[in-house]
Amino acid sequence: MSFRRPIQLGVLLIALVVSGSVALAQEQGQQGPTKQPMGNGMSNDQMQMMHQQMVPGSQTSDTTTPTMPGQDAFGAIQEIVRILEADPKTDWSKVNLEALRQHLIDMSEVTLKADAVTKPIEGGIEVTVTGTGRTVEAIQRMVPAQAHQVDQTHLNGWSAKTEPLPNGVLLTVTSGDPQQVQHIRGLGFIGFMASGSHHQAHHLAMAKGEFVHSQ
Repeated sequence: MSFRRPIQLGVLLIALVVSGSVALAQEQGQQGPTKQPMGNGMSNDQMQMMHQQMVPGSQTSDTTTPTMPGQDAFGAIQEIVRILEADPKTDWSKVNLEALRQHLIDMSEVTLKADAVTKPIEGGIEVTVTGTGRTVEAIQRMVPAQAHQVDQTHLNGWSAKTEPLPNGVLLTVTSGDPQQVQHIRGLGFIGFMASGSHHQAHHLAMAKGEFVHSQ
């Protein structure tokens, strides 16, 4: 009789283990498959969703319609055209997209072809902006116009002025605030040219014929 008791206890223990395993399997079956996290903390489903969004040809990506204009100036004009066509008040007899195109050419000339030699002066910077051919014309149109806009609107409390040069302009930007002096020097020439929020509105006004591009 003594040897039967350990056998009975062993059988009982096995039965408990088996029944517990069955219950666990049933519970997991009711809850659905467990989503195993990836090494980066994302589940398989999340990784699949990201793949569909990012990989061309996946179920959620649209590869039938191009979205890039192919050229940045063309894209800028395209954006203006959409705005004009969406506005029922647009006076098409005054629209002048050619003026905008010429201005964008000037922007390209100044941004990519102008030589800008910057030196620190008391309170800011002095920039000698020069070029040849069409670049000179673009410099002499754009740089004084930007300096005038900044000076009139007192952007960041800056003072900006230009002096004509035979092959460009001399630009001076200063401030009485030491923090703004560092700001100006950090921006440099092209940062100064890009400062302010008037550029986009200026482009729209030019396209509407409200501002004449100087030839």
